[in-house]
Amino acid sequence: MPYAYSEETLIEQTAISIFKDLKWETANVLQGERFGAGGTLGRASEADVLLRERFLRALRLFNPGLPEAAYQSAFDILNADDASKTLADLNHEKYQILKEGIPVSYENEKGERVEGKRIRVFNFDAPEQNDFLAVQQMWLEGKSKRRKRPDIVGFVNGIPLVFIELKAHHRKLRVAYETNLSDYKNTLPRLFHCNAIIILSNGIESKIGSLTSKFEHFHDWKRIREDEEGVC
Repeated sequence: MPYAYSEETLIEQTAISIFKDLKWETANVLQGERFGAGGTLGRASEADVLLRERFLRALRLFNPGLPEAAYQSAFDILNADDASKTLADLNHEKYQILKEGIPVSYENEKGERVEGKRIRVFNFDAPEQNDFLAVQQMWLEGKSKRRKRPDIVGFVNGIPLVFIELKAHHRKLRVAYETNLSDYKNTLPRLFHCNAIIILSNGIESKIGSLTSKFEHFHDWKRIREDEEGVC
């Protein structure tokens, strides 16, 4: 089925053009995503929210010389779920290890046990070395096999840090927050384990917030670059 024209898709194309201007790689997978090694995004199935190969590639680049088991362990730790914890608690835990490094244990080439080695996930000193990918219309399978398709998800080193919900210009952003975002959190909580930024926009008004922000605490997004004055 062709990508139907609508005000939402027009706004989405405008939004994705901003990512291109910022030198992000982009992908639209609405028409069909190939799964497995060498697939479109490298996912094994729609249930995957982390892009494993991009994540492992970044770890090898930023933490060279470690055994492969160390990188795989870091992936498993970040990908882990815990049904006994709230989404907010899980998000905070993932934030801490993304910021400080993922602690892993492994045997080195001498057969010695290394405990609690922190593996860097991002290169904060040279941001251009990180992998930036904005994906449109990616099908995700959540609770009870329900499938949802976010407008845009921004991945950094294979980690979904940015979630963007777009509406037509006549739709109020509060609806995007109270109805759409709430449904995504309930259906696809794993998508928000590592989330850092949520953006809501109808093409005229844009707001930016975090996972636990109330709508009143979402701020107007008025500029793309820090050195810009912004729009009132």
